[in-house]
Amino acid sequence: MKKTIIIILALVMLLGCLGACAKTETPVADGGADKPEDAARKFTVGFDAEFPPFGFIAADGSYDGFDLAVAEEVCKRSGWEFVAQPIAWDAKDAELSGGNIDCIWNGFTYEGREDDYSWTPAYYDSSIVMVVRADSGITALADLEGKNVITQADSSALAALNDDPILTDSFAQLLECADYNSAFMELEMGTADAVAADIGVAEYNMVGKEDKFIVMEEPISVETYAIGFLKGNDALAEEVWKVVKEIADDGTMAEIADKYVEYGLVKENICIIG
Repeated sequence: MKKTIIIILALVMLLGCLGACAKTETPVADGGADKPEDAARKFTVGFDAEFPPFGFIAADGSYDGFDLAVAEEVCKRSGWEFVAQPIAWDAKDAELSGGNIDCIWNGFTYEGREDDYSWTPAYYDSSIVMVVRADSGITALADLEGKNVITQADSSALAALNDDPILTDSFAQLLECADYNSAFMELEMGTADAVAADIGVAEYNMVGKEDKFIVMEEPISVETYAIGFLKGNDALAEEVWKVVKEIADDGTMAEIADKYVEYGLVKENICIIG
């Protein structure tokens, strides 16, 4: 009887040892990559795909832009998986609060939204300007009295215009459209007399059409771009900004910017000071 018990105990101990060994075995690379704890953190950037040079659809159908390129470099250095997520601009807050995106990074104006998000410091100084047809004879904001002005819905340009009711009340109409491509088509066709836009967007849409359009020298306002996170998510904002600073300090940001000058990026407006 004792012999039988000893044999049973020996078998139990043997099975326990085999189980422990199986649990501590090092997994193969392919199997380990599927485990959640080993997966790279996804960093999802919400952007407007119709907002060059900061975010747009390239000729090959891929998502491109200065902001996306910098964000991708942040992910590369942080060991994160970069995800570019195009969004409807007027749904950006719902996308952020719903957890569909980690931040809004796409020519996102800080002024007027200071208390609505957790922000990084500013990285780009952007004026809001008017673009008119070269043959229009319009040279100053006062010349827009009785004219039709168009801009993108829920844009920083629209916000700047709404902050200047004396100016906007002088227009015949202040029109809104879904994207800037449509706005500049309206301008070219003559159904709008001016487009209000960020200087980068204006410069991009001027390429190859310098004989048709001009940017008025008198700006509507001067604003800055920063990266907006869900209110209270200061830790992630600080983590991202630390890497953005590194990218600027070692010259990588300047190299990235060079690629987007032809799309309207004004390198001199980059202002990494925080």
